[in-house]
Amino acid sequence: MGKIEVRNFKSPDEVRTFERGKVELVKIGGAMVGKATFEPGWKWSKHVKPLAKTKSCEAPHFQYHLSGTLHAVMDDGTEKDIRAGEVSSLSTGHDAWVVGKEPVVVVDFQGMVDYARQSARKK
Repeated sequence: MGKIEVRNFKSPDEVRTFERGKVELVKIGGAMVGKATFEPGWKWSKHVKPLAKTKSCEAPHFQYHLSGTLHAVMDDGTEKDIRAGEVSSLSTGHDAWVVGKEPVVVVDFQGMVDYARQSARKK
């Protein structure tokens, strides 16, 4: 027998908030999907790095961008603006920030399980 599972971000399983942003998480199909909202002025290295306690973001992301422009810079210096309507894949080792005055909203299908959560690594 087939199975249909439907979830809605209006009723997330968990919400993680941090300065200038939040991540809403839903568990579905054995996976965790996150909807992240980053307000103008948000920057990973300023607003999430203190929580993660890592040099750069170590969460790999596979995400669909609903609104705004996100500027991503990989540890090797590669950089790109990612805009609404685009799908992006970011490997571990990056920083990112909101460009302009519009909030960035993304749905992430890969990297939100431990996002904006205290790292288990030693300082």
